[in-house]
Amino acid sequence: MTAFTTRPEILGTFGVVTSTHWIASAVGMSILEKGGNAFDAAVATGFVLQIVEPHLCGPGGDMPAVIYSKKKDKVEVVCAQGTAPAGATLEHYKGEGLSLIPGDGLLATVVPGAFDGWMLMLRDYGKLTVRDVLEPAIHYAEHGHPVLPRVSATIAGLAEFYRKEWPSSYETWLPGGSAPEPWSNFKNPILAETWKRIVSEAESKSGRETQIDAARDAYYRGFVAEAIDSYVREAEVMDASGQRHRGVLTAADMANWSATIEEPLTYDYHGWTIAKIGPWGQGPAFLQTLSLLKGFNLSAMDPAGADFVHIITEAMKLAFADREVYYGDPNFTKVPLDILLSNAYAAERSKLITSEASHSLRPGRLSGFENQYDLTMDMLETPEAKGGAVYEPTMSHLTEKRGDTVHIDVIDREGNMVSVTPSGGWLQSSPVVPGLGFCLNSRAQMFWLKPGLPSSLAPGKRPRTTLTPSLGLYEGRPTLAFGTPGGDQQEQWQLAFFLRYAHHHMNLQEAIDQPLFHTSHFPSSFYPRTRDPGSITAEENFGAEVLDALRKKGHKLTVAPEWTVGRLTAARRDVSGLLRAAATPRLMQAYAVGR
Repeated sequence: MTAFTTRPEILGTFGVVTSTHWIASAVGMSILEKGGNAFDAAVATGFVLQIVEPHLCGPGGDMPAVIYSKKKDKVEVVCAQGTAPAGATLEHYKGEGLSLIPGDGLLATVVPGAFDGWMLMLRDYGKLTVRDVLEPAIHYAEHGHPVLPRVSATIAGLAEFYRKEWPSSYETWLPGGSAPEPWSNFKNPILAETWKRIVSEAESKSGRETQIDAARDAYYRGFVAEAIDSYVREAEVMDASGQRHRGVLTAADMANWSATIEEPLTYDYHGWTIAKIGPWGQGPAFLQTLSLLKGFNLSAMDPAGADFVHIITEAMKLAFADREVYYGDPNFTKVPLDILLSNAYAAERSKLITSEASHSLRPGRLSGFENQYDLTMDMLETPEAKGGAVYEPTMSHLTEKRGDTVHIDVIDREGNMVSVTPSGGWLQSSPVVPGLGFCLNSRAQMFWLKPGLPSSLAPGKRPRTTLTPSLGLYEGRPTLAFGTPGGDQQEQWQLAFFLRYAHHHMNLQEAIDQPLFHTSHFPSSFYPRTRDPGSITAEENFGAEVLDALRKKGHKLTVAPEWTVGRLTAARRDVSGLLRAAATPRLMQAYAVGR
């Protein structure tokens, strides 16, 4: 008898697209039907998500992708994480009276990277034109799309703040003076005109690649950059610090930056090789956790049982503690990944995992990094960095000025694969830039304003992002693309999914439907950077017996309502060429399509 799942695992041979919104997934599939490949489909899907999930991502945001090109027969990373502006110095921010970078407003902005990342993917891996991939987004911005209830509630909760402090956002999101009703048809005509102008400037050139480069120029060295520069120079806006500040992003910062292609970071685990982004994100924490779990017999554990949840949580606490001390932009800091991912280090660290929940932050103290360790731990022990409400972007109250993320997985019939996690530039992050119809990102909040740390603020440096797509090779063959929104929880929910899938022979939908959990034990990457030692949040559908067992192990338990945690999607290509895809039923937005 087939196990019940909330949705079928999608099967086909032509192509599969799965994302966090059904319209975006359908658009991606339409691109495959037009003759585009997985890269074209991912780009079009990403632009549509900016329209239909504006509280979760936007044109001023950022994105990393892990991709596999059949033509190149290579797994690579697209780094579209923008860097800190030239004016983003510790001295300037401290001179503004800040001890932490606010979670919104203009001082939280780095160079918006998503557009260049999408265009780089389109030019070097895709087949279609700028018009082809932007037309669906233009359609939904110009003619409207059904407003998600969460978008409506977010806008309504911010209405008075927008009216008083961010008038350009008030004009964009509350046309006529009221928030859009749930499921009403909402338009963003100014954004549609921005995209139309970019298409027009692209088509003033001949040749597909030349047109794509012209679109990049229009954004980073043309009218978009000019509008952003003009606004940021003059605007002084309220942010989470309770004060008004001007930003430091300039047209020169945008002109001097571009997305890049990098090698992935990989780790081998039970026949799988998992490819992640480097230590400028939290990707290595996933791999470190796998290294810590190698010695535990997870296959013998109930995948929804207390032991499974406990062991994984305790391993994650150790890996994420190392994230705080050692991860940062490797262009600026030495990151000892050779040690952190070594068998010897994992063997020693795994001895710290016992039957009792740890309530201590326990990074490893590596030789040659003692000063870095001491600086980090001293900072994290200050009263303002402990306790309090933990900033959790995904499950936040809708009236709070917080955003989130989206995710896309695509596989085409040729075997090309994309796993990408766009984010930033959500409608809560900063005011809409007049004349463009979108706002900037708030990724700089992930820098510290204390010198000497791997993630200390510095001009030209990438913030240590939480965005972390995943691509898995099985026995050396590119097989699985997966990911989720969720800030610091992204790696945690993906780990639960992957370990259940790898050890318990579930199909994609079965693994996604399993109850989810995460910990806020370590410092949040988001303002105000607090932590909740020993905490674990678990869905109610684990059952009373499992939840009681977790309490007895010493976990500080928060029970979340069932079907409320995580927004996973995944896609797979079997050796036969059969394609599979799945999407979470949680929040009732994500959808997988394919044939």
